[in-house]
Amino acid sequence: MSALVLGHKNPDSDSFVAALACTHLYRLRGLDVEAAAQGAPAPETQFILDRFQLETPPVVTSVAGRDVYLVDFSDLAQAPADMKEANLLGIVDHHKLGDVTSTRPVEVIIWTVGCSCTIIKRMYDYMGFEIPQNLAGAMLCAILSDTVLFKSPTCTPMDIDVAKELAKIAGIEDIQALGMELFTAKSAVKGYAPRDLIFRDYKDFNMNGSKVGVGQLELVSLDLIEDMKEDLQAELNKVKSEEGRHTALLLLTDIMKEGSLMLVASDDASIPARAFGKTYEGAPLWLDGVMSRKKQVVPALEEAFRG
Repeated sequence: MSALVLGHKNPDSDSFVAALACTHLYRLRGLDVEAAAQGAPAPETQFILDRFQLETPPVVTSVAGRDVYLVDFSDLAQAPADMKEANLLGIVDHHKLGDVTSTRPVEVIIWTVGCSCTIIKRMYDYMGFEIPQNLAGAMLCAILSDTVLFKSPTCTPMDIDVAKELAKIAGIEDIQALGMELFTAKSAVKGYAPRDLIFRDYKDFNMNGSKVGVGQLELVSLDLIEDMKEDLQAELNKVKSEEGRHTALLLLTDIMKEGSLMLVASDDASIPARAFGKTYEGAPLWLDGVMSRKKQVVPALEEAFRG
């Protein structure tokens, strides 16, 4: 049975595209692998798959007894429930090192860049393999998405260099124009239930023994969800009450204003508020300049939950 190349729960574009890009690379290396996902593609990801004519990886919810390569994560909370019964073979990621373990040596590449696809491009370069034109275009989109058009504090010079290299391979002349198309697709909210929007890009974390969930919805303008904020808050309260969560947060990120409005549902809302030097008074909190869950939000929350 083929090994799985698998991204995290509630997969974003990097999770999908990294799985496809790694699968192609591993097959060039002679490995028997297949791409998989832990959910259906969000509108932005579907835009990428359609634009570059890539097949959608099948959804996998159980990995017991399977050989698995992880891309774009290494936390058990973001893996299938039976991940401990799988055989971990490798990790490619750009987040903090999580709590997955293995019973054998593994191939691990974790790099402090803005996107997993940046790392994978350098893996292709190092191994001397070429990237197909359509896959290069998808990888470029993943970088634009994860770095928020290079505006995110997670963006590095390497992300920008790799994006330009991928654009050349893909035949993309205007990277910014492609980015705006991408985020217009990502901003699609009409017709979606509040719960779908919360879980479009959502991750749970263990913070000093407390389960904390953080969703993020990146938009070209917060005006798009102005009449939905009350419904989003009500649904977030329900999410918080599930699965033993202490806190559930939703970041509504305005990519043009370069900041996020944070909705809070918590057993103690003073903790997430304190993480950002705020006092919680029942209303959503505006976090100026905060755009990255990975670099700006999760570390601040973890420090606050440590006390």
